[in-house]
Amino acid sequence: MYKSVIKPSLDFISALMAVIAASPVLLIFGLLLAFNNRGSLFFTQVRPGKKGKLFRVIKFKTMTDKKDSNGNLLPDDQRLTPIGKFVRATSMDELPQIFNVLKGDISFVGPRPLLPAYQELYNERQAMRHQVKPGITGWAQINGRNAISWEQKFEYDTWYVENQSFLLDFKIVLLTFKKVFKSDGINTSGEATTKPFQGN
Repeated sequence: MYKSVIKPSLDFISALMAVIAASPVLLIFGLLLAFNNRGSLFFTQVRPGKKGKLFRVIKFKTMTDKKDSNGNLLPDDQRLTPIGKFVRATSMDELPQIFNVLKGDISFVGPRPLLPAYQELYNERQAMRHQVKPGITGWAQINGRNAISWEQKFEYDTWYVENQSFLLDFKIVLLTFKKVFKSDGINTSGEATTKPFQGN
């Protein structure tokens, strides 16, 4: 009942309220990033959702499109701007995903949506993460986020799938606010962004 009816309804109502409440913040950060990125505001990328169904995840764009002399994008740490770093540190880059929740692509709580290429690299247990909708935040995010290994993340994701409940989701939301306030686990140590998953 909770997974199939109550949670989707709570997601939609909460997302609608969040869009209204967060509209000033969306506008301010949107203007700053649009100016910083020369008019480019959003970053969209195809991600697999529940049962592997593809959708486009929406985020604020925190990196520029600067390229080297050969036309290749510069490393992430050279494209991540000061404003972008702040937006990432406060997790405000995730805010536009509220619209993904409204569309029903994702939930507020669930395993983070990763790259489609990763699907063929999962073992049977790791693939269980696609039995539920992905989320803006999740059990892995409050237990280390990008500062833990891929194996640990996937184990946390699988544990969430097996133990999903209203009380667990509520706990994750509360602890997410705490993590955001402390800016915990934003990146892997020594990296501007997370290293790609290479398989088991």
